[in-house]
Amino acid sequence: MISKKETKFLENLINRFSKKKIEKVNHYPLLEKGFTSEDIMRGIEVLLSRKLTMSDITKKFEKKFSDYVGSKYALMVNSGSSANLLSAFALVNPKKKKRLKPGDKFIIPAICWSTSLWPLVQCGLKPEFIDVDKTNYCLDVNRLNKSTKAKAIMNIHILGNSTNMDELNNFIKSKKMYMIEDTCEALGSKFKSKHLGTFGDFGTYSFYYSHQITSGEGGMIVCKTREDYELIHTMRAHGWDRGLSNSKKKNFNFINSGFNLRPMDLTAAIGLSQLKRLNKMIKSRSKNRKLIINNIKKSEFWDNQFSFFYSNENVKPSWFGLPFLINQKLINKKEKFMRYLNSSGIETRPILSGNFLNQPSCKLYNFKFDKKNFKSSQDIEDRGFFIGLPTNDMTIRKINFLTQKLLNIKDL
Repeated sequence: MISKKETKFLENLINRFSKKKIEKVNHYPLLEKGFTSEDIMRGIEVLLSRKLTMSDITKKFEKKFSDYVGSKYALMVNSGSSANLLSAFALVNPKKKKRLKPGDKFIIPAICWSTSLWPLVQCGLKPEFIDVDKTNYCLDVNRLNKSTKAKAIMNIHILGNSTNMDELNNFIKSKKMYMIEDTCEALGSKFKSKHLGTFGDFGTYSFYYSHQITSGEGGMIVCKTREDYELIHTMRAHGWDRGLSNSKKKNFNFINSGFNLRPMDLTAAIGLSQLKRLNKMIKSRSKNRKLIINNIKKSEFWDNQFSFFYSNENVKPSWFGLPFLINQKLINKKEKFMRYLNSSGIETRPILSGNFLNQPSCKLYNFKFDKKNFKSSQDIEDRGFFIGLPTNDMTIRKINFLTQKLLNIKDL
């Protein structure tokens, strides 16, 4: 236990290293100062305990997380990508009732991240790509093929937004499909009153640096049934039954295949600290988003240079970044514009990986598709980019700087 005197010393030390500097108006990263002094203190306590590996703090974080999103079970892993990997391999595991078989198809939107796609392919499943809705960048439910033979769907909640989950759920139930919800960019978002990530068989989350909460690295999986929880719990750590209530007394009892995807109490402690103020950060990001958009549209230089991204109906978003679609008339300036923004201190990113079907890895695996079926995904790749949203209220100076730089696209 750290004494009051030692705590004071550590707090002073942390404050000295993170001493508030004069605001850099010409600096706009994806996320600025992702960790508070409180977060660092919780991490230091774990370091000083010398118990860094997964233990009681991880269990506490899992419990608080499941309570927050309203899921019966939650299991922490070492990244959001690992959460997708574990969920995918759970669907094909022999322990899973009605498991998927090699060659079975799964649906995935063309706007996706690498590790949303590849774990399912690595399981031996075959992707069936679908275009997205250009108004919300998520899977277009109107394009779902009623004659599909797919057995699962990887539904991705892009940048805090969501497709119509009522319509998607009705489709899934009619087809008796499994669903993994990649919620790595949407922690805290809700469809109606229900948290995204809690609709499917598995929901995955990421705590990478610029996401809604961060522990540097780390991820979480939520699920509904004890059967699924025990399966992913076993597979998370080598396939052994250690930590399960029905585990045998034998120390090393391996009951399944597995990986080593365990987190550390160090990252769990930081994640737990951040979870306590998640709602506050969601409000700040939403406020900053409105201020930026309003400031751009009120500018004397506004000439519809961009279109903006709004939440789908019935979605209460937890925004991750602020995306833009460049006006078609200015599309030839995009590459130069991205260089200009980044050299001006404004960090930019594509919308996930753009239309993933253009990636070299898809050519390597020889995926067959017709380009004309992915017009929205291609348009988002061609015209889209996003910037970060601070978790603290922005100053008008920073908003004016951002507005001026963004609207310069016409003069490049």
